[in-house]
Amino acid sequence: MKTETYISVDVEADGPIPGPYSMSSFGMVVAGRMTGRDFQPIDPRAHTFYAELRPISDDHVPEALAVSGLDRETLVREGLDPAEAMRNAAVWIREVCGNSTPVLAAYPLSYDWMWMYWYFMRFAGASPFGHSRCVDMKTMYAAKAGVPVGWATKRQMPKHLLSTRPHTHNALDDAMEQAELLQNLMVFGES
Repeated sequence: MKTETYISVDVEADGPIPGPYSMSSFGMVVAGRMTGRDFQPIDPRAHTFYAELRPISDDHVPEALAVSGLDRETLVREGLDPAEAMRNAAVWIREVCGNSTPVLAAYPLSYDWMWMYWYFMRFAGASPFGHSRCVDMKTMYAAKAGVPVGWATKRQMPKHLLSTRPHTHNALDDAMEQAELLQNLMVFGES
């Protein structure tokens, strides 16, 4: 039976879209594995990846960069080359997935997927997640709870679904927080 490995991903960036703007950092953690209908959570601290990247353009939105608390000049000097970061990330994904299929999980997916897919394609030549192996926790909650997507906010979710970890805007911290949300959502609504 085929197994999928769910990787919680969080991205911090210095603008609204990749290309004209830069991904500042990203964090990835293994949240769990799904074999058939059986989901097995994995401690998000067990398998982690984090990178801070050198900017790819001079353009940036200071308010967007300020969210992460990262310093642009430090990223220019010390950030990883995006090609190196994405190649290292692809190797990490292959290692933690083994023979299973990687699936990117994010909240909200649209933002993190856009950045990760673009950077993988641009700097590594391919995405380990293919063009569509992804799951949106926001949509997952909306479907399971029977609420509109607009109501699928963390503020409106039942507390027992949320992680006890704070949302810090450090990409690795937030990937861990979201991994716990995914684990809780995977069993939400089951009898």
